[in-house]
Amino acid sequence: MGAFIADRELMWSLTGDPVLGHITTFGGHPVCCAAGMAGLEVLLEEGWTGEVTRKEALFRQLLVHPSIRDIRSCGLLMAVEFDSFGINKRVIDKCIEKGLLTDWYLFAPQCMRIAPPLLITEEEIRRACEIILSSVTH
Repeated sequence: MGAFIADRELMWSLTGDPVLGHITTFGGHPVCCAAGMAGLEVLLEEGWTGEVTRKEALFRQLLVHPSIRDIRSCGLLMAVEFDSFGINKRVIDKCIEKGLLTDWYLFAPQCMRIAPPLLITEEEIRRACEIILSSVTH
């Protein structure tokens, strides 16, 4: 679920070409809203949000390598920065070969995107980091 909020001028600019192009066919549909609410309830009941800080710290602790220039993050949405897109692409391709799906950011092609589900386990984080580090090294 999401929301789009803007001032009157920006909203008015979206009324044409295409008409109401900023909305979605399924937005506000009762079934979609019920599914979103159910998802939110499970998210809160299972306590997954309470583990985000610890899991983020584990990624940061494990992803240490001279080729990694920086790690920026907001919770489990992370950007692992390399010197160039070429290096990043090589690492991403090797990760995919080893079964770890990742990609880069269109606005920062030198950064590998890490965006796991909140229910990722510590064991899965450790394995993902092993794959990333071995892909950087080789």
